[in-house]
Parts: sequence; C-alpha cells; structure tokens
Amino acid sequence: MTNEVLLLIVDDEPHIRDVVRFAAEKAGYRCAEVGDGEAALEAIAELKPDLVVLDIKMPKMTGLEVCRTLRPQSTIPIIFLTSNDDEIDRIVGLELGGDDYVTKPFSPRELMSRIGAVLRRCQAVATPATAAATTLTHGDLGLDEERFEARWAGELVTLTVTEFGLLAALLRRPGRVFSRDELMDRMYRFDNHVSDRTVDSHVRRVRRKFAQLGGDVVDTVHGVGYRLGPCGAQEG
Repeated sequence: MTNEVLLLIVDDEPHIRDVVRFAAEKAGYRCAEVGDGEAALEAIAELKPDLVVLDIKMPKMTGLEVCRTLRPQSTIPIIFLTSNDDEIDRIVGLELGGDDYVTKPFSPRELMSRIGAVLRRCQAVATPATAAATTLTHGDLGLDEERFEARWAGELVTLTVTEFGLLAALLRRPGRVFSRDELMDRMYRFDNHVSDRTVDSHVRRVRRKFAQLGGDVVDTVHGVGYRLGPCGAQEG
C-alpha cells in the first residue's frame, strides 16, 4: 500500500530533503520534493500528494503561510518540520491546521512513524468499521464517516483528518469527559509521542470553525479534559 502513497517534501535545505527522501523511499513511499513555499503550492495543485512534510522557515513563503493558504480548500495531511526553539511556531502550525510536527534535528525513523500514523488516521476515517455506524449526530452536529463530512445545522464544515477524529471520538460518547491522554490515545493511537498541547491546539481550531456558525461543539471540564458540547440539543 505504501508504494501507492506520494509524499511531497518541502524544505529549503537540500540535505534535509535528501534525508527525508531516503528514509521515505526505504519505507516504500513515492516522493516529490521542492525547496520553497511557492513551489510547494504549485506541486500540491499539480501532483495531489497524499501527505506533505513541510518545513516552517523557508524563503519566499513560510510553511505557516503555505498551510494558511491551503486549509480553506484542502484537507491534505501536513506534518511540520520545526526547530527545537520554535515552540510558538509549532503551536501556530497546529492551529492553522497542521496534523503533527517533528523537531529538527529529527530521527528519520520517528518521522516515518509520524507519517505512517497520520496516513493510518486518514485510512481509518475513509473506511469506517461498519456501514451502519457511518453517521453520527447530536443536536445540530452531524458527522458522516463514510463521506468524511462534518455539518452544523446542515451546513458543511471542512475539517482536517485529525480534527474529524477528535470530534468523532467525543461524539461517539456524548456526556463522557475525556482526559487529554484518552483523546490522544484515540486520535493518535499509532503514535505515543504527542504532547497535550497538540490536543489543545486541535480543540481550539475545531471550536473556532464551528463558532463561526454558532456551534458549541466542545466543552472544557477544567482540571479533567474535554467533552462534547451541547451542540444545540434540547435538554430533557
């Protein structure tokens, strides 16, 4: 299956691209590569890769700007490459719609693990376990797992695969409070190297998207974690 997957590697440092490409091809992925953000947008439009490994600090157009440009029209998975001292950039990247990040210097094996984890989440969303359980609803919120569609009061809301997985985990158990660790286990069950800040960033992004339509989809239970919000459902 991996040899059918195309990765786009975006970094202005040729040796970084070489390291990622070597590890990715060894893992069975096909690869394309470019050296700046503007070229990345052109390559994504032309090649339609399955996942983008995206450096944040690049000339012409940063990785953050690339992600910001892509997200209104694309849910393509993005894994950011960041420096150790770029914590703010990592958080901003996640809140712009990145799915994960790896810090430089990085282990190629860890990066391949993250890539595999994100792709498996995409596959899990694309192929729900049973046809009978493909539609989840609560109040004005609806998730169609077969079509990978989220709606609020009938209006389509575009989510990344990670955001969709977060909301689906809450929607399957309305009323239950999930700790960050429990959500990470459901969202990143193939990868145990994710920080709780990553979950918080995805929660904030999901909230913002639905709040624009009047949605109240995630509640914070202080000191514990998160649960599904009322979603416009009537009590009693």
